[in-house]
Amino acid sequence: MAYSAKYTRKPMTDLFNNDTDVNRRNCTRQVPMKVLILGLGRTGTAYAEAMRAAMKQLGYVDTYHMISCSIENPPDALMWMDALTAKFEGKGKPFTREDWDQLLGNAQAVCDWPSCAFAKELIEAYPEAKVVLTNRDVHSWHASTMKTVYWRVTDPELRWLSHFDWAAGMYYPMLKKFFDTFFEGDFPNKGKEVFTRHYAEVRSLVPKDRLLEYRVTDGWEPLCKFLDEPVPKDCPFPNVNDNSDFVTRSRRRNRKQMYNVAIGYLYRLFLVLCVLMSLWHMYRAFF
Repeated sequence: MAYSAKYTRKPMTDLFNNDTDVNRRNCTRQVPMKVLILGLGRTGTAYAEAMRAAMKQLGYVDTYHMISCSIENPPDALMWMDALTAKFEGKGKPFTREDWDQLLGNAQAVCDWPSCAFAKELIEAYPEAKVVLTNRDVHSWHASTMKTVYWRVTDPELRWLSHFDWAAGMYYPMLKKFFDTFFEGDFPNKGKEVFTRHYAEVRSLVPKDRLLEYRVTDGWEPLCKFLDEPVPKDCPFPNVNDNSDFVTRSRRRNRKQMYNVAIGYLYRLFLVLCVLMSLWHMYRAFF
């Protein structure tokens, strides 16, 4: 059974997060897909989701990012699981443009993981889209990812929460599946090799007139020129390093999810007590 078929509604006891609850399998494309930012996560997004913030500043209101499925709409992770298992494990139907339009139909651009794992598929699905290949020194990229996203993959709190919390139960399995498949189950030792291979693949797939190789330190000029967008005035390119607070923000979310789990169990306990009290009163009334 497809993972997306396991979709469930957000529990009413999830009070501490603002996650939305949209089943993308019921969606269609609402805006054209214009830009595919296919560099690996923490190249263009190593600085507080810099590329996503920059694209929003340029008018691309929704640029799909890992945050889209980790925090904003966790049910997206179920469709990503469908895509990952189809591509890397041969289970289920490979995604077509119709599937991508369901999952990404509200986005005019994509960046970060898990989208980057589907560079070939997205390039074929959206041949009209321009491609930006964000880049970074492979060694600094690997070190940054080890301290942040890979730490999240191995976070025991998140793993525990995935057994009890609605959002974590969808997001964590997808995050782990991504690293187990795309990085061949050994990010510490194979991450740099996969990085190099990924960039070579994207370069081989995209004509030069549709491809911009870009570093966030390049600023607005080359990006705006490539996208035919005006350079924002009096607005510096987003460039705030988030390595220092990534773990703090992740643990803060863990706490909120733990509160949700606790409230859920307290609510169930309350219902059980109500039933027991009703039965007790019925017993007293008849006996």
